[in-house]
Amino acid sequence: MTSLDPARPVEPDVAAPDAVGSDRWYLSSAPLVRALLHLGVPMAAAMVVGALHSVVNAGFIGSRHDASLLAAVVLGAPVLGLVMAVGDVFGVGGGALVARLLGAAEHDPQAAARVRHVTAFALWGSVATGAVAGGTGLLLLHPLVGLLGADPTTAAATRSFVAVLLAFVPVLAAAVCLEQLVRAEGAARQVMVGLVAATVANVVLDVLFILVLPWGVAGAALATGLANVVAVGYFAVWLTHHSRSASLAPRWFTLSGDVARPVLGVGIGSLLQAGFLIVTSLVLNHLAAAYGEGPLAAMGVAVRIAQVPEFLVMGVTLGVLPLFAYSYGKGDGDRLSAAVRTAALGVGAVSLAFAATAFLLRHQLIGLFASNPSVLAVGATILTAQLVAMVANGFAGLLTSLFQATGRALAATVVSVTQGVLFAPVVLLGNLWFGLPGVVWALTVTEVAVLLVGVVLWLTSRGAIREGLAGGSPQRAAAALEQAAG
Repeated sequence: MTSLDPARPVEPDVAAPDAVGSDRWYLSSAPLVRALLHLGVPMAAAMVVGALHSVVNAGFIGSRHDASLLAAVVLGAPVLGLVMAVGDVFGVGGGALVARLLGAAEHDPQAAARVRHVTAFALWGSVATGAVAGGTGLLLLHPLVGLLGADPTTAAATRSFVAVLLAFVPVLAAAVCLEQLVRAEGAARQVMVGLVAATVANVVLDVLFILVLPWGVAGAALATGLANVVAVGYFAVWLTHHSRSASLAPRWFTLSGDVARPVLGVGIGSLLQAGFLIVTSLVLNHLAAAYGEGPLAAMGVAVRIAQVPEFLVMGVTLGVLPLFAYSYGKGDGDRLSAAVRTAALGVGAVSLAFAATAFLLRHQLIGLFASNPSVLAVGATILTAQLVAMVANGFAGLLTSLFQATGRALAATVVSVTQGVLFAPVVLLGNLWFGLPGVVWALTVTEVAVLLVGVVLWLTSRGAIREGLAGGSPQRAAAALEQAAG
């Protein structure tokens, strides 16, 4: 058990990491398909529940019969992306390093001792950075709302939604970070429990704040913030009482280069990706708004529907990251290669099956949330474009997870920023040449290009990854870990 008592030293327990049925066993030596199911299915389920909540939340807001409220949620989405970015900078980088260290601990017990420094650095770094980001956003709230694309009819609702989200940035960032740290331990079921509990709390609070109390989008944002308090509490308690190596005590926080450098090196890619996604959303919102409230509202509904299969695929790609990282840190090249192949087959099967189903039912799905004929027509087209983009994004996400797991910070960053670099010229030219259809399909074209870039980087990185795997040698495994840390 990990103690938060400063007077009590943490003794990393690395004994019997391969006990059958334990979370560590799934990372280390479980049959591969069973390991992928253990890691991927709970994550996918949690992601789908979250996506379904997003759809239900849109329904709650839509029940107010005010298009400006739905538009405000769409316009405020980039702020939520910023929150995710703050948590992911420390969570993704920290989680990947923790999993590599746990794999290396099979050869070097000292590696486990570094985990407590990584987890403390990740948590408190995310909280501090979140506090700065949220406070800055509140000070600049009015110009920020204008930058998000709000016009006089949507400004008030957007301001209310964004202000509440910004107040909760430290909590939201901590929830994202802790989720990644729990996942790094192979505890996918516990991550699912925490996320589902937070989602249930969010729905209950949505009913209270939106349907019972007339708080509109501010109530939706408040429900999200308070639900993440539940997630933070659950993940913190689990790590404190069940992790053999992690610690959240501030006394283990360090700015040492062998901790901060690999965490931020991998995590910065997530930050840049989120930053470019914010720019992408801003450009898309501004261009779509020029065609009226109908297309903007249709985009919000279509994106939420497409998130269901998209989050399912993300659950798979994020779920296998600890397995990739653990195998790499351990030096088990055969297991890493087999895991990548099997995960790719899973991503392909899941994304294509759900994309085909949603495409066939696109008109009925859009009709659940809108009755305006123009919104229905535009929404069906947007949903089709989103589904094609989702398939490409799934494979690109799998490659990104592989790069992050193996410490290939540059490759992960390049894949992450390619979308942002390409999207602006693609959408501007699409708008100029094709009008609204060019805007709708711009993201799809960009996602396909990102996948192609990821494949090229994977082909050029295979040799370096093989060298870093260390052929199972404890000495070379330690060297590989240091290389990944650098």
